[in-house]
Amino acid sequence: MHHTHIEGHMTKIAFVTGGTGFIGSHLVERLLAQGYTVRCLVRDPKKPGYLARLQVELYYGDLFSTDVLEQAIHGADYVYHVAGVVASKTKEGFYRGNRDATRNIIETAARVNPSLKKFIHISSLAAVGPGEGMTPVDESTPYHPITTYGRSKMEAEREVLKFSTVLPITIVRPPAVYGPRDPATFDFFKTIYGGLEPIVGFSDKYVTLVHSSDLVSGIVLAGESGVSAGQTYFLGSEKIYSWNEIGTVTKTVMGKKALRIRLPEPLVYAVAATVGFFASFGSKPSVLNFEKGRDMVQGNWTVDVGKAKRDLGYKQEMDLAEGIRQTVKWYIDNKWM
Repeated sequence: MHHTHIEGHMTKIAFVTGGTGFIGSHLVERLLAQGYTVRCLVRDPKKPGYLARLQVELYYGDLFSTDVLEQAIHGADYVYHVAGVVASKTKEGFYRGNRDATRNIIETAARVNPSLKKFIHISSLAAVGPGEGMTPVDESTPYHPITTYGRSKMEAEREVLKFSTVLPITIVRPPAVYGPRDPATFDFFKTIYGGLEPIVGFSDKYVTLVHSSDLVSGIVLAGESGVSAGQTYFLGSEKIYSWNEIGTVTKTVMGKKALRIRLPEPLVYAVAATVGFFASFGSKPSVLNFEKGRDMVQGNWTVDVGKAKRDLGYKQEMDLAEGIRQTVKWYIDNKWM
């Protein structure tokens, strides 16, 4: 695959995994807008998803299709590894989709493209765990994941870090992400749209959120940065929000009244473990649904983005009300609600 010349400059080539998904599709669009040639891994030729209308080069396979990965990574300048498993009925599913898949792609990258400019791995706050007391976590916080998902994302980071002397690697960790196309926070917005605002527990819960447009800005900054090699960055809102505030802003944006109901924490555990409450977790209740409850009762899922601001020039551009307004509009325009 030859590099095309535009005004004497080589086009930058990026290979993106997870491009059919929520964060990946926004990243692909941003890279295209910035003049990159973008290659995408697509599992099912019949389901290119949000990539269908985009000028991207499609490579058919999954993260274990090593020959396909070799072709896609050969000659690329950047690899953005966004794909991961967020829901699985088995613990093995999380480890295979996060740890093992990451090991395979970075091993492949080191083998076929040792002169790669950057390997950018998209991790998660879940890999580290919640903050203690009211203190946000930062890059110096030791790993203490509280769910199988979190542990599998921690293990994926460790696979990437093994290659830090071989390839220029960068790890980015988003907290809760929201924005157009997001299926995960959709349930929250849909519930409020339907007139109910569930609040977990009786003490305030605090989060940093990141809107998809801010997240992909940070991901590309991390990729292009001259100082990010070997580094890890949290990307999130600079402001800390309580769920009360998020609920209030959402109701205002929607012009809806919603009944605020407080769910005692033991009830959240019970509900999380029953069928059908978290649609994405399939129909078999398991320990993993229980773990979703454990996630929800934490009082502090906040991060400090100071390092990303200093090193990358990252900043929160999207305020909460505008971010929620755009997100809700997308859900309505696309008939999700």
